[in-house]
Amino acid sequence: MNIYKDPSQNFLEDYNNPLKTFFYPKSIALIGATEKNPSVARTILYNLLHQGYVGELYPINPKYTQVLGIACYPNIESVSKEIDLVVIVTPAKTVPALVKACVEKKIPSIVIISAGFKEAGEEGLKLEKQVLDTLKNSVTRLIGPNCLGLMNPHIGLNATFAKDIALPGNLAFISQSGAMCTSVLDWSLKEKIGFSAFISIGSMADIEFGDLIEYLGSDAKTEIILIYMETVGDARRFLSSAKKVALTKPIILIKGGRTQASKQAAISHTGSLAGSDDVFDRAIARVGILRVHYIAQLFDMASALSKQPIPKGPHLTIITNAGGPSVLATDETILSGAKMTVLNVSIIDKLSEFLPAAWSRANPVDVLGDASEITYAKALDVIAQDPSTDGILVILTPQDMTRPLETAGALIAVGRLAKPILASWMGGVTLEAGIDRLNNGGIPHFLYPDQAAQVFGLMCKHKQDLEMLYETPALRDEDFDLNVATKRIQKVEAIFDKALQEKREILTEFESKAILEAYDIPTVKTVVCTSSKEAVKAAEEMGFPVVVKLHSETITHKTDVGGVKLNLKTSKDVEKAYLDIEASVKKLHGAKDFGGVVVQSMVTWKGHEILIGSITDEQFGPVLVFGTGGQLVEIVKDRELALPPLNANLAQLLMKNTKIYEALKGVRGQKSVCFETLERILITFSKIILEHPRIKECDINPLLASAEGIIALDARFVLHSQDSIFIPSAFCPYPMQYIQQVILKDGTSVRIRPIRPEDEPKIRLFHKNLSESTVRSHYFAFLSLEERIAHERLIQICCIDYQHEMRFIAENSDKSVLGICMYHKLPNCNEAEFKLVIIDSVQGKGLGNALLTHLIAVAKLEQIDALIGYILNENTVLLGMCQKLGFTLKPTKKDPNIAKVKLRLSS
Repeated sequence: MNIYKDPSQNFLEDYNNPLKTFFYPKSIALIGATEKNPSVARTILYNLLHQGYVGELYPINPKYTQVLGIACYPNIESVSKEIDLVVIVTPAKTVPALVKACVEKKIPSIVIISAGFKEAGEEGLKLEKQVLDTLKNSVTRLIGPNCLGLMNPHIGLNATFAKDIALPGNLAFISQSGAMCTSVLDWSLKEKIGFSAFISIGSMADIEFGDLIEYLGSDAKTEIILIYMETVGDARRFLSSAKKVALTKPIILIKGGRTQASKQAAISHTGSLAGSDDVFDRAIARVGILRVHYIAQLFDMASALSKQPIPKGPHLTIITNAGGPSVLATDETILSGAKMTVLNVSIIDKLSEFLPAAWSRANPVDVLGDASEITYAKALDVIAQDPSTDGILVILTPQDMTRPLETAGALIAVGRLAKPILASWMGGVTLEAGIDRLNNGGIPHFLYPDQAAQVFGLMCKHKQDLEMLYETPALRDEDFDLNVATKRIQKVEAIFDKALQEKREILTEFESKAILEAYDIPTVKTVVCTSSKEAVKAAEEMGFPVVVKLHSETITHKTDVGGVKLNLKTSKDVEKAYLDIEASVKKLHGAKDFGGVVVQSMVTWKGHEILIGSITDEQFGPVLVFGTGGQLVEIVKDRELALPPLNANLAQLLMKNTKIYEALKGVRGQKSVCFETLERILITFSKIILEHPRIKECDINPLLASAEGIIALDARFVLHSQDSIFIPSAFCPYPMQYIQQVILKDGTSVRIRPIRPEDEPKIRLFHKNLSESTVRSHYFAFLSLEERIAHERLIQICCIDYQHEMRFIAENSDKSVLGICMYHKLPNCNEAEFKLVIIDSVQGKGLGNALLTHLIAVAKLEQIDALIGYILNENTVLLGMCQKLGFTLKPTKKDPNIAKVKLRLSS
């Protein structure tokens, strides 16, 4: 994927990724080295000696003076030279002391092959804790324990006990299973697929998926990342790193444990609708990770994406010499979510010029059984020029006239296209030479055509997920008044405090609706009444018809106890309803469970009943649910999930992926609901969930929606207990706390706030107001306006992960952007690079100083250790500003005209 790179990034020449020594060690020590054969340690040492690694090797074992012909040392302390990487293969009980010795020697990287840690029970868990305690506040990082090891085929590094080393290439593979590593390795050698890195991550005591994704994202030799996962680890870090990397490098993942049932006990309707594996699916799709469910798909997608481009659209055209296989491929194309291309008349005419008269004249393009390699090549060339075709599948079955090897060569000779070509040579031994030629020539081959069609569908899904990362929602004028937001939060938290003080975790309907009202979500007017007389009075003041419902601090599902009476038209009806509900509750539960009733206006217009809810997932925190509501919600189970926060695009996608969505658009003469209002309610609801982590689960059910309006008829909130540890949202919410109002030297009031996806149009206008000299001072080179405002680039600027980076815009009263200041964390360390640019018309008015001062304050609050910047020497104003704020200055190694400035934020 061609994503624009900022040329000023080239000056991070003195930044060394802390994980680099795992993959490019100049020296390695193997603790537990032995000549005992067979043994894990001997295999690792043999691999290090004989598969191309040229660095220094230090076997460590007090029992030997020499191992496999090289000197052996009694312990790590006896090695006088610096060591980059230590591999430990000794019993678990010996490992804590060995790790301590490595930390004292300031060795940066350790791989623990040994098993017997937390996977072995309580004693193993204690050993692992000792290791982690030793690592604290040190420069040492650790992969494992209980792992196969790692490889970097580009330097001949095989620090594993696998027999073979992978071929060098552009795939990186991370696995929690050593067996998966060896399986993938065997497959890759057969298919001639190369790797940039091969990592068995083990039980992830220290280094997790997020760390490795970040490293591989910055690794020039890695183009695609494959993952086999069993447990997520740090979910927020995993998603944060993946979102950043998936924009430029495909991440393909297979995960075990798909059928694990959720442990969440459902109190609200929402709890019965959200499955943990479904949540995982939505989370990784949100960051652009492509998930596959079968090992074969992992290999297939790796092969396809490493050899062919991602399709620009969903339309597949099939070229075949046999009807049956192409029918199966057609079915799988549709079932996989892709589409069959409808061939243009001009394309059909061009094909008819050289194909037999009996050819299919449609897609699939049946070139008939006697098709030569020349016929295949001509058909491919014509179809490749068809603008309606996004991908091509070529099927060949062995006929007497077929020449598989030559046909493969003819396809390769057509050259690499801007759209993917997949192939399926169906048969056995007679086709092997042709298949080998396809694989070696960059055209991925699949045993069966329906398998290839499925891969094309997955490629299309990956493209759609990436497009979601790039989409920009419509701009909305949201409320950025921090005082208003604070008061709203305090009002809701007071409701929570009262309930928990009364030892209640379930809020009443009245309290739940008060929360919605605080966030301006429309609700039915509701009055709590503790006697039949109060209920009658409330109904008469409201006006008939009314609804009377049970008010209880203990009973959640009111209809189960006859606690809902609808369309009451007289005072007698209301009085009777009160008494009936009271009697029913006392009979089925007890007097303590009856707290009176609530009286509310009866909504007389008809509409669709919707559910909007939230539940807490054990790994990813709050999860939103949208779908069909009402009493049969658990039976209908029409719902879609999303992780907060929502923006306009995500809210729209959440709605569109449900069956109720079609009804909401209007059916059988009914008018459509106002989707803009429903979208705003969803976004607001996600804000409630993020701003109040004490919410365990909740739902609005039903939310009545029609062309006449949208209104919440009932709501339920359940809180975490007072001693609960809250699971944070997997995605950082918008940091409202970092909004600040400043006054410039000329008296202009400017608001500094974090950027958001909706700001893309503003940033486009901002770039139009930058002079050439300002552009050069920011990017160290001329960059055209067209390049600077490209959508793919601006969405990366606006749609950020606030955990990884902060980007602040300064806007005036007209909401025009006057300046931008940002930092982004450097991979696998706690330092960040910063940048600052303001439009020429406000330079010299103190805006730059205000922005940079604000950025420094936020970086401190976010516990960043240091800010680093690169500034042209001619930019004396910015250099002077940095010096006054405490930055140190020194020239860069690459260019003496560019200064590196650094401010340490931690002692």
